[in-house]
Amino acid sequence: MQGRFWWNKRSKEGSNKGIAYFQQAIQKDPNYALAYAGLADCYIALGASGNLAPKETFPRAEEASRKALEIDDTLAEAHASLAFSEASFDWNWAGADAEFGRAIELNPDNATARDQHGTVLRVAGRREESIAKNKRAVELDPLSVPFRRDLGYAYYDARQYDQAIEQERKTLELDPNFNQARSILGRAYIQEAMYRQGIAEIEKELVISPADPNVLSELGRGYAMASRHAEAQNVIDQLIAVSKRSYVAPKNVAAIYAALGEKDKAFEWLEKAYQDRSLASGITLKSFPGFDSLRSDPRFADLLRRMNLQP
Repeated sequence: MQGRFWWNKRSKEGSNKGIAYFQQAIQKDPNYALAYAGLADCYIALGASGNLAPKETFPRAEEASRKALEIDDTLAEAHASLAFSEASFDWNWAGADAEFGRAIELNPDNATARDQHGTVLRVAGRREESIAKNKRAVELDPLSVPFRRDLGYAYYDARQYDQAIEQERKTLELDPNFNQARSILGRAYIQEAMYRQGIAEIEKELVISPADPNVLSELGRGYAMASRHAEAQNVIDQLIAVSKRSYVAPKNVAAIYAALGEKDKAFEWLEKAYQDRSLASGITLKSFPGFDSLRSDPRFADLLRRMNLQP
């Protein structure tokens, strides 16, 4: 329970504390399948958020979820964790659909499985299906802040920005310090050309999480779209400096270059993201509105095909 509490924070600190608690549970009972599933979810959270490199986290998540299923193959949580890893790291979309289907068959009221399936459907560009799954997760667990945030994210990637803004405002009523909801709120404002409001929300994020690469990327995109190009370039320089001491997802840099209209540099960084397997986590290639300016380029379609996605 303590492990799940910290995992629900969806932060680097929370995920690491969750890992410690789940490992303690496993030490006490090496055959406790739920603890392995929780461990997998914490590694997924670290990889999907860009806090650690996917090559460090998703193989561990898959190993832990398979261990859970080895102990109990009727555990819905483990099937859902395995599905998320297969989609995000292996780009095995059909396999992920099957595992999510099995998870929901085993436990139709498992809100986490619905939420995770919604996230994977969003990543794959299946927008309306994603919204439906995330809505169901919120219905099953209406007090879950992460599930409410994910519904807002689904609206955002579906280009339904007004609904995303409304949803994330509701999410922040439950927890004003939940940065990931404020992130989507800021992005939605920016997509609506409400640059002052969007940048203000992102600056609030930075107060809570200074130098967070994901937040810096959002700030850089906001500056670029508001035609504050020198400030956007300064953020790129900051991200490159941060990358010398800790992991920075290359797509965070690509997103700013795309907003600046520097397509060649954007694709250079997207190729790096392809190589490090981060294109199906966080801001994603298929669904992210910030990459819309790149979609007509043949290089974009080539990246999607290499990820087993239809251009």
